[in-house]
Amino acid sequence: MTVLETERLILRPWRVGDTADAQALFTYASNPNVGPAASWRPHTSVEESAEIIRTVLNAPETYAVVLKRTDEPIGSIGLHQQPSESVINTPGYQPSDMEIGYWIGEPYWGQGLIPEAARALLRHGFEDLGLQAIWGTHNVENTKSSRVMDKLGLRLIRIEPHVRRELLGDVWRDQAIRRITREEWEAKVANAQ
Repeated sequence: MTVLETERLILRPWRVGDTADAQALFTYASNPNVGPAASWRPHTSVEESAEIIRTVLNAPETYAVVLKRTDEPIGSIGLHQQPSESVINTPGYQPSDMEIGYWIGEPYWGQGLIPEAARALLRHGFEDLGLQAIWGTHNVENTKSSRVMDKLGLRLIRIEPHVRRELLGDVWRDQAIRRITREEWEAKVANAQ
């Protein structure tokens, strides 16, 4: 069980059957400003959030973003072993590559917490998991996610037009596809020191 730590955060697995984790997830994932931006519907009950922890968030390399000062999960971040079809169909993709995904509760927007968590996850992916590339996708209208990926060094590879957002129903959006390679990440880390 991997746990990652940053200055303000602990990244740990979501706890299946944990009432506090389910309640925290519902608190932030029920906000209509959060889920649809990340291409999923807002949660409608604590029970639904508990089920999402069990069936979706209980996956390898998926972490609750926990604020150290409160010990409360305020978001989620992960490296997905089965990237989206858009990534898989992009030239340069290798089956060993992974895709980063994240979201954070609205009260914590603009505080640099997701970039902080994502830097730790990129380090883990490249150093511990031995990845050669990490991909990311976001709706082109999602400027917050775009800024995070810019800060992380994920370069825009292409825009895929008119992608169906299945978890939202009959919703179609243009999607940015980004990537950072191990070499690019190593150069970015070296320049930051």
